[in-house]
Amino acid sequence: MGSWLKWLWYHRNYIIIVVTPLLFLPLPLAIPTPEAKCGYAIILMALYWCTECMPLAVTALLPIVLFPMMGIMKAGDVSIEYLKDSNMLFIGGLLVAIAVENWNLHKRIALRVLLLVGVRPALLMMGFMIVSSFLSMWISNTATTAMMLPIANAVLQQLQATEARAEERDFQIAAQENLAFELEIIDTKDEMEDEKKPPKENGVAEPMQNSESMADSRRKAMEAKYELLTKGMSLSVCYSASIGGTATLTGTTPNLILKGQMDKLFPGNGDVINFASWFGFAFPNMVLMLVISWLWLQCIFLGFNLKRSFSCGMKSDRDIEAYDVMRGEYKKLGSMKFAEGAVLTIFVLLVLLWFTREPGFIPGWATVLFNQDGAFVSDGTVAIFMSMLFFVIPSRLPTCGSYGYNEAGKMVKAPPTLLSWKVVHERMPWNIILLLGGGFALAAGSEVSGLSKWLGASLAPLQKIPPFAISILLSLLVATFTECSSNTATTTLFLPILASMATAIQIHPLYVMLPCTIASSLAFMLPVATPPNAIAFSFGNLKVIDMVRAGFMLNLIGILCINLGINTWGYAMFDMGTFPQWANNTHSLP
Repeated sequence: MGSWLKWLWYHRNYIIIVVTPLLFLPLPLAIPTPEAKCGYAIILMALYWCTECMPLAVTALLPIVLFPMMGIMKAGDVSIEYLKDSNMLFIGGLLVAIAVENWNLHKRIALRVLLLVGVRPALLMMGFMIVSSFLSMWISNTATTAMMLPIANAVLQQLQATEARAEERDFQIAAQENLAFELEIIDTKDEMEDEKKPPKENGVAEPMQNSESMADSRRKAMEAKYELLTKGMSLSVCYSASIGGTATLTGTTPNLILKGQMDKLFPGNGDVINFASWFGFAFPNMVLMLVISWLWLQCIFLGFNLKRSFSCGMKSDRDIEAYDVMRGEYKKLGSMKFAEGAVLTIFVLLVLLWFTREPGFIPGWATVLFNQDGAFVSDGTVAIFMSMLFFVIPSRLPTCGSYGYNEAGKMVKAPPTLLSWKVVHERMPWNIILLLGGGFALAAGSEVSGLSKWLGASLAPLQKIPPFAISILLSLLVATFTECSSNTATTTLFLPILASMATAIQIHPLYVMLPCTIASSLAFMLPVATPPNAIAFSFGNLKVIDMVRAGFMLNLIGILCINLGINTWGYAMFDMGTFPQWANNTHSLP
C-alpha cells in the first residue's frame, strides 16, 4: 500500500494533467453555453496553477488553445492579449532592476544605509527591514532577499564571535579574582584553626567548577540568543521584501496585473491607476505595515526593551567590530564608478518622470505635451524609453581628448554599454510576461462569453453586506489562498471575479480589487508561499512553526492596515464613496 501511494505521489503531476480535464468535461458538455465553456477553461487553469503540475507560464498559454477551440474568441484576438501596455511597463521596470543589480548599485545602497543605522540588534533589524523594503520597491523581492541575507548572516556571525570573545575575557578576569578571593579566605581559616584542614586544592576546585558551569550556561544562553536573533533577522528581511514590493506599481507582479485588468475591464477609467496614484496610496500603507511588523518581530524574537534597544552612548568593542565588518564590505566596492552613477541617474529620472507624468492635482508633462487628444503616452512608454538608454550610454567615461585610444596611443575598442542583451536575456523572467498575458486573456474571455455578467448577477446578494466587511473578508480569502498558490496566479484568477462583483453590487471596483491585490503579496506563513520565504527558511535555521507563528499575526496586521488605508486616505484619493460612471461601461470584444 505504501509503495502504491508513493508511486501516485511521484507521478501526481501527470495524473493531474490528464484527470482534471476529464473530470470537469461534463460541465461544457451538459451546459453547452459560452459561460460554461469559459468557466471550464478557468477551472482547469486554476487547478493547474494551484498544483503547479505544469509550469505557470505554460498554463497561462491555455487560452490560446481552449478559447478558439470552444468558440469563445478568435485565435488572433486571444493572442493580442499577451502583450499589453502593462507588459511594457513590466519589461521597462525589470530592465532598470537588471541594470541596478548588474552594477551592484543595490549593494552599495544597502551597506550605506546599514552603516548609518548601526549594529545594535533592534536597530540592525530596523535597518535591514528599511533597506530590504526600499530595494524591493524597484528590484525583485527574490533578488533583494538573496542579497540581504548573506550580509545579515555575516554581521550576526561577527557579533556572536565578538560577544563570545568578550564573554571569555570577562570569565577569565572573574575567575582570577574569584581564585584570589578563595585563597585569601582559606589562608585566614588556616591561621585561626589549629586542626588539620583538607588540602587547599580541594578548596579551590569547587569554585573553579562552579565558574566553569556558569561559563557553560552563559555560552549556551548566548548561542540561544543568537539563534533566535538569526531567525528574527532572516524573517525580517524576507517579510520586508514582500511588504516593500507593494509600494510601487512595478514592485511586484500583482500590482501590474491590477493595472492591466483595470485598463482591460474598464477602458474608460481615466488612468485611475498609474505610478503616482498607486504610490500615493500604497507607500503610506507599506510604511505602516513595516513599522508594526518590526514591532511584532522585535517582541517575539528580541524582546521589547526600549532602553537596551535604543540606548545611546559609547559603542562597545563588539559593536565596533561588527560595524567594521560592514564597513569592510562597503570598502570592497571601491569608489562609485561612472557606470553606477549613470544607472543611478537614469533610475532617478525615471522615477521623477513617472511621478510627474500624471500627478492628478495638476496637469502632468505628458498631458501638456502629448495627451491633449487622448492617452497616447503611458507609464510603459516612459519605462521603455528610459530603459533603452542602458543600451546607448557607455559604461566608462571617455578620457577627454583621447577617446578610443589607450595611454600608449593605440586604438582600442569602444567600451561596452551599461547593459548588454546577453545579460538581459539571462536575467529577465520571461515567464512572468506570459503569466500577465494569460490573465488578460482570461479577463477577455470572461467578458466575451458573458461569464463576468453571470458571476456579477450571482454575487448580487452581497449588496446587503456592508462594503468594509466585504473588503476584509475578501482580503482574508485572498491572503489565505496565496499561501498555497503564487500571488500572480491568485490575482489573475480573483480580479475579474471581483470586478464583476463590484459592478453588480454598485460599489467602486477599486474598493475590493485594490485591497485584494495587496493582500495577495501577504504570504508570510509558509516557506513555499514565496521565493523570499524559501530563501529565508534555508538561511535562518527556521522551523515551519517559527514562520507560521510570526507570519499569521503579520497576515492579520497587513489586512487590517490595507483596509484602514482603503477607508481613510484611499477613500478620499479614489472617491470610493461614489460608483464611477466608467465602471458601467465594461469592455467587450467583437
